[in-house]
Amino acid sequence: MMEQTIEKLVTMKLFGMVNAYEEQKKQPDMKGLSFEERFSLIVDQESLFKDNKRLSRLLKMAEFRIKDACLENINYKAGRSLEKKEVMELSRCQWIKDNLNVLITGPASAGKSHLACALGNKACREGFSVKYYRVPFLFEFLTQSRIDGSHLKVLDRISHFDLLILDDFGLSPLSPDERKDFLEIVEDRYDCRSTIITSQYPVEHWHELIGDPSVADAILERIVHNSYKFRFKEGANSIRKEKADLKLIKGKES
Repeated sequence: MMEQTIEKLVTMKLFGMVNAYEEQKKQPDMKGLSFEERFSLIVDQESLFKDNKRLSRLLKMAEFRIKDACLENINYKAGRSLEKKEVMELSRCQWIKDNLNVLITGPASAGKSHLACALGNKACREGFSVKYYRVPFLFEFLTQSRIDGSHLKVLDRISHFDLLILDDFGLSPLSPDERKDFLEIVEDRYDCRSTIITSQYPVEHWHELIGDPSVADAILERIVHNSYKFRFKEGANSIRKEKADLKLIKGKES
């Protein structure tokens, strides 16, 4: 009878319950529990299995640049102008439910991408769909989509992620097509989805990076006023340099 029951559970893709049942068979002390207690443990295991599977799928779909970034490992030491209280406020992910944005600016290697990916990782753990793009790659991708006829489909897909991370914005001024695509992305997401944008340039310089004054006004109106802003100071220690120095120290110790 149990073999048939296991087969039914597998058919229904209740693999967590199957694993929990097999584990209970290996533990003699389980016999001291009531049916209700053992069944509750089996259901809990199924719930945990599905949660882990969903998280794995969300993380894979997000394609973070820094896959191990997490809020628990954020560096708040002096000189980075990063307040733990502000980051912890975002860790609750209420800002995503409220369709707000996060703008992170500062010098190269100051930790902008790490913070963005850490916020994205936390969003995945809270069940939100996330997608990460480096802006230069995204614009190349959209250019290719114009050629193969999938442009509108790609823009539509981007619009449906709960959180979109646009890393390295403003490495070069936008072309007319890039301005148009950028406006379409922020327009589709305005007041209904959240976006994180990182850039080496302060927000007040984004107008000239975008180029066309009217398009720049439209874009900034949709992303600046409803956002949290983090600005790393000039001279902030390089995260990449700190990691390289740490490896060097460990190498000498060994």
